[in-house]
Amino acid sequence: MGCVERDRERKRRRARKLKLVKFRALFAKAANDGERGLIFAKARKISPLITVEELAPTKS
Repeated sequence: MGCVERDRERKRRRARKLKLVKFRALFAKAANDGERGLIFAKARKISPLITVEELAPTKS
């Protein structure tokens, strides 16, 4: 029984990771702080511990 629950957990984690990748791309394309705030709020619903610094693209 435990293996099935673990598979579900992995699936949720993968889906969350993909959604955050999409939100990072949208955050990078956002034109103003209002749009960034909305995108950040949506990302916080998916991953409550994420910060703006983690969502913002890295400048290398």
